Amino acid sequence: MTTVTMVPSIGFLLLLVLLSQVRGFYHASEEIAVPEEWVLLHVVQGHVGAGNYSYLRLNHDGRIVLHMRSLKGDADLYVSDKTLRPDFDTYKLQSVTCGYDVVVVPGDFVRPVGIGIYGHPSYLESEFEMKVFYDHTALAEDPFHKDFYSSEDSPGKPKHPQQGPEEVLEEEESILWTILIGILKIILEILF
Repeated sequence: MTTVTMVPSIGFLLLLVLLSQVRGFYHASEEIAVPEEWVLLHVVQGHVGAGNYSYLRLNHDGRIVLHMRSLKGDADLYVSDKTLRPDFDTYKLQSVTCGYDVVVVPGDFVRPVGIGIYGHPSYLESEFEMKVFYDHTALAEDPFHKDFYSSEDSPGKPKHPQQGPEEVLEEEESILWTILIGILKIILEILF
């Protein structure tokens, strides 16, 4: 009798896993719109193993925008102007989403800036593509910089801007999907 009730449960779990993979593929194939004023400086492709880091060094001055897309797996982005080997303990800026990761490096960061790309342990290997843009429009006025730092903050301590309801919802949905996929993987490993 248990096998009869287990078969639909396993089928349902497999359907959920397939739907999450299709959803992940759909989001990975989307391109983020980039203002035409930005100048593309570099395109970096690479891979990183589960739980490991790949490191890059940014020497360009000015406001730099890093757009990283996980082509396979889930790569996360850590940035610092205090260390060339930032990680999840020592960083100033980060982006740890499932899909596109975007970090804006302010022009007042001390160069060289260290960039750490972390391979999430849920995947044996993560492949990524990072586009490095120079935002020369930030020279006149940088409203983003004002949102992140105030006069009483030190330049190394980012202040988080107010998030709108849509941004909070997307972040919660992303975390929920990550947890759900992790639980499903554990269940499938136990069953098979």
